[in-house]
Order: sequence, then C-alpha cells, then structure tokens
Amino acid sequence: MDCMNYEYTRKQVDLLNELRKLWEQHVHWTRSFIISTAASLGDLEAVTKRLLRNPTDFGNLLRLFYGRQIGLEFEGLFTQHLLIAADLVNAAKKGDTAAAEEARRKWYENADEIANFLATINPYWDVEEWRDFLYSHLQMTEKEAVLRLGGQYAEDVALYDEIEEEALKMADYMFEGLIRQFYVC
Repeated sequence: MDCMNYEYTRKQVDLLNELRKLWEQHVHWTRSFIISTAASLGDLEAVTKRLLRNPTDFGNLLRLFYGRQIGLEFEGLFTQHLLIAADLVNAAKKGDTAAAEEARRKWYENADEIANFLATINPYWDVEEWRDFLYSHLQMTEKEAVLRLGGQYAEDVALYDEIEEEALKMADYMFEGLIRQFYVC
C-alpha cells in the first residue's frame, strides 16, 4: 500500500497535527521555562510542571505505535533532556561555568541516546538525521537561554522563530517515518 502520496487522509492529518502540536509545545514550554527562570517569575513551578508533561504526551503517542515499554523509554529519555536543560539554564544564570559545562556534556550524551533510540525503533528514522536535529536544537536552545539571561530580548525573540521552524521539521520527519513504517492511511 502506498501511503506516501501528497493527498493525506484524515488519519494522517490528525497524526501530523498531533506531532506538530507536541513539538510546538516542547519548544514553547521550554521557552517559558527559560523566561521564568531568567526573570525569577512566580510561575516557574507551574511552567516546569507543564513542561514536564510534554515527555508523557510524546510517550502516550508513541505507545499507540510501539507499545507501553517503548513509550516509557522515550518518556524517560525526553524527561532527562528537559531536566538536564534546566540544570544548564540554572548553572548559566548563576555563572557556574563548571556546572554548565557538565550539564552541556550530559545534554549531548542524552541527545545521542535519543537519536539512537529513535533510529532503533523505526527503520525510516536515521540516527544521523536525528542527531543533527537534536544537536541543532540544543545549540539554539542554549543560545536562546544565553540571550534571554543577557537581556538581548530582540535577538532572543528572533531566534525563537528558528527554533520553532526546526521543531516543525522534527515533527514532519517523525510523521513521515511513522506513516511509512505503519502504513497509516
């Protein structure tokens, strides 16, 4: 069955929209966390709680295709991605270079784990493609935090457009792999 045409079914459109929503939420709530942390806002706890719901939402979607265990494994890896990012932002805010460097090292190791994991579960997802996406995502997110912490708000806002665009590309790549592997029509 050829599902890779450009006339998508309702089921395919729903899946694409869900993936785009999840990736959009990921970068949106990450941005909100950075802003709340940088400005010591009173909403930090609520924002953090909402941000940490994103891995569960992704895990729930992946469970539909791969089962409970795969969903939980991705949820765990993605939760670590966010917790390490929080450590990095907090270390940068405090000016603790050693802690920031350690968090950065862990963050890239985690990105490698996520890329390898995704490439292992779907033959249409390439490990290098995921690594490129994730490394770029980490670089831009760290730069976003540095700009925000440094009060360079116009540059920070402009960069977010790039972050959002890349998140949508990751969603589209994930979508294409899922419909090819599972013939979602």
